[in-house]
Amino acid sequence: MKRTISVPIGEFRISTAPDVLITHNLGSCVGIALYDAFSKIGGLAHISLPNSKNINGESKAPKFANVAISSMIKKMENIGANRIYIIAKIAGGGNMFNLKNLPLEMDVGAQNVLAVKKYLARQGIRIIADDTLGHHPRTMEFELGTGKVTLRTKMKREKYL
Repeated sequence: MKRTISVPIGEFRISTAPDVLITHNLGSCVGIALYDAFSKIGGLAHISLPNSKNINGESKAPKFANVAISSMIKKMENIGANRIYIIAKIAGGGNMFNLKNLPLEMDVGAQNVLAVKKYLARQGIRIIADDTLGHHPRTMEFELGTGKVTLRTKMKREKYL
């Protein structure tokens, strides 16, 4: 029986087909969908910060890109996914105030996107679809039966990754 599983900000969820994982309001946050098409195991994270270095007390929280990615991969492998087949689709990381010439150290969305790409590369995970940056929030829905990711915006636009 297919379930729809909501992923709150700063967390991730792992499941198997035919479930659907969904996260809402990706502004400067980044949604990371990881998928093994052979086992039909997937995970979806909604990260809000680039990395946990130099953070006291919350360094293990999945709101950080580095923590969420490594934790999702481990949990997926624990239930049967194989790292060599895992691919990624990412979305979000927007500059929600549409500020021009914002320096990178002030652009949390851009920092999140760079961190996600860096940590996925370190784990040997290939990004096969990317809808990042821009100035609009997104909802990300991930169908584990097919691996299809649907993005929806407030302007009622849909895009498939």
